Amino acid sequence: MDQHLISTVNRLQDAFATLGPTSNPIDLPQITVVGSQSSGKSSVLENIVGRDFLPRGTGIVTRRPLVLQLINRPKPQSNGTSETSEGDEWGEFLHLPGQKIYDFSRIRDEIVSETESKTGKNAGISSNPINLRIFSPNVLTLTLVDLPGLTKVPVGDQPKDIERQIKEMVLKYITKPNAIILAVTAANTDLANSDGLKLAREVDPEGTRTIGVLTKVDLMDQGTDVVDILAGRVIPLRLGYVPVINRGQRDIEQGKAITSALEHEREFFENHASYRAKAQYCGTPFLARKLNMILMHHIKATLPDIKQRIQSTLSKYLAELHSLGDNTLGSSSNIVLNVITEFCNEYRTILDGNSQELSSLELSGGARISFVFHELYSNGVKSVDPFDQVKDVDIRTILYNSSGSSPALFVGTTAFEVIVKQQIKRFEEPSLKCVNLVYDELVRILSQILQKPIFKRYPVLKDRLLSVVIQFFKTSLVPTNKLVGDLVSMESAYINTGHPDFLSGHRAMAIVSERMNASKPVQVDPKTGKPMPIPQKEPMSPATLGGSGFDENGGFFNSFFATKNKKKMAMMEAPPAVLKASGVLSERETAETEVIKLLISSYFNIVKRSMIDMVPKAIMLNLVLYSKDEMQRELLEKLYKSDVIEELLKESDFTVNRRKEVQKMVDSLQTASEIVAGVN
Repeated sequence: MDQHLISTVNRLQDAFATLGPTSNPIDLPQITVVGSQSSGKSSVLENIVGRDFLPRGTGIVTRRPLVLQLINRPKPQSNGTSETSEGDEWGEFLHLPGQKIYDFSRIRDEIVSETESKTGKNAGISSNPINLRIFSPNVLTLTLVDLPGLTKVPVGDQPKDIERQIKEMVLKYITKPNAIILAVTAANTDLANSDGLKLAREVDPEGTRTIGVLTKVDLMDQGTDVVDILAGRVIPLRLGYVPVINRGQRDIEQGKAITSALEHEREFFENHASYRAKAQYCGTPFLARKLNMILMHHIKATLPDIKQRIQSTLSKYLAELHSLGDNTLGSSSNIVLNVITEFCNEYRTILDGNSQELSSLELSGGARISFVFHELYSNGVKSVDPFDQVKDVDIRTILYNSSGSSPALFVGTTAFEVIVKQQIKRFEEPSLKCVNLVYDELVRILSQILQKPIFKRYPVLKDRLLSVVIQFFKTSLVPTNKLVGDLVSMESAYINTGHPDFLSGHRAMAIVSERMNASKPVQVDPKTGKPMPIPQKEPMSPATLGGSGFDENGGFFNSFFATKNKKKMAMMEAPPAVLKASGVLSERETAETEVIKLLISSYFNIVKRSMIDMVPKAIMLNLVLYSKDEMQRELLEKLYKSDVIEELLKESDFTVNRRKEVQKMVDSLQTASEIVAGVN
């Protein structure tokens, strides 16, 4: 059962091997081996396997991660001997499918060759792993990932940032929660300075998934040992420490067999005063058994979660693959037709607010256009005040100018119309701005639709569709702007003083008369001290407002020439080149001005209501509804042409490459799903 569980994870690793270490979507249980270059990592692995198969040399030897899958294969019964024959052990590389390599020196050469194929012959490194399976009756089923040895100072032609490169690669592997960290440290160095343990503690500060291996125990100074470390009194690890003894460099050079080295290791621990009481917990065979047990229990604990993550990740990538599309969607013309139809339907849906993806966070689509009409434009029109540009003195000047050479007998309607028409023209700017704001909202909807995956797949179609629709909107702006401009011109072309909501002249005069009487100070009888009764005057009429045209204090133009210099008056000098109204208005002039202002305000409010009502209708008719009704016809006319369809459906490089990546991911996940389906 143990072998079956570990073999299952091995098969999962193979399924994801082609994706690369950074693309593997599933965090698989595995034992990652970390340590400095001089810690003895390679010797530990070779002792576990019982074979010389790893490259040797100075500097960085392991320059790519080596995923080492050890598979226990019982010896054939027909062998008849207890010795292992050459045919009982072999290696297989994932990149050389079907090839069994019985000569372990050839395995070493293949590791060197495959490493150099990715990194060159210099001292560079690569995170792309090499997958090696070793079948042997002498190994326990186990999966180990050998990582490049940690270094601090570049040597020879090593890259200047080699320390950073190796650290980043190692962290990618050991940061994963399902990774068991095998931290290898030389026992004859200070444990606190162990590069492997330092890095392990960065990602596993509690030491819950780190196991320590102490090498070179036989090289420690006389009278020293690692008993305190093994007892967890120095740097405690939940999985503990295992001391081992490797072959020295001289042993390797002299060709000392690993079997002899393992026998020497056993004798050392059994005979050493500090270790013989616990010798069964020391050495490489115990390390292999412990790792096998740790990995098996770890797989048992994580397999249910792995199954669930494989299914959820597969669903996610299948959905993405569907969104990227395939090449079997039908003929090119059908694809273009479907895209145009779906685009226009989506456009109408967003405008009408019938989308299935309505946001609860912000206004969108037609709701934003409604906001433009009923908030921005309405308030913009309401804020237009005719009297922030036309002052009382201006009204008085226009009144005199409109009466010509004869003083006016009545309040002139000409002055009223001149001022109202001038002010109505001010509605043109906010009205045309409203058109542009709605245009911007339509472009916003267009951009929203073009974010859909189908347009990432066909960038040429997206660009052409964007160009055609923008031009279509701009073309629609011309009649819309004209209609809105005509609405303003219509209002100024004919001043309808017969409008039922318009304040009549008589009513305006009455209001002004009441205001002026109410504002007069109350006179007091000097004898009694009581208020004197206000003499009742008849309400002002056109006749009383117009008057005789002569003022006792200086004549008709008294307010224009308020001078007391009688000599100057007697000289009758020629009027100045520019005549302007000045001075204080008389009571009659004030009344006339107030009547005109009342009439202007009344009619201006009528026009405001009309513009707030009619301009949105004009924009809806000539821009919004027109685009809903005519956009599909425009797109079909411009894009649905046999000579451009193939060009429109040219896929982006991103889509082509991403589809390949996602398809590889889906294939790997489907294979993984089949692998775990049979595991209870």
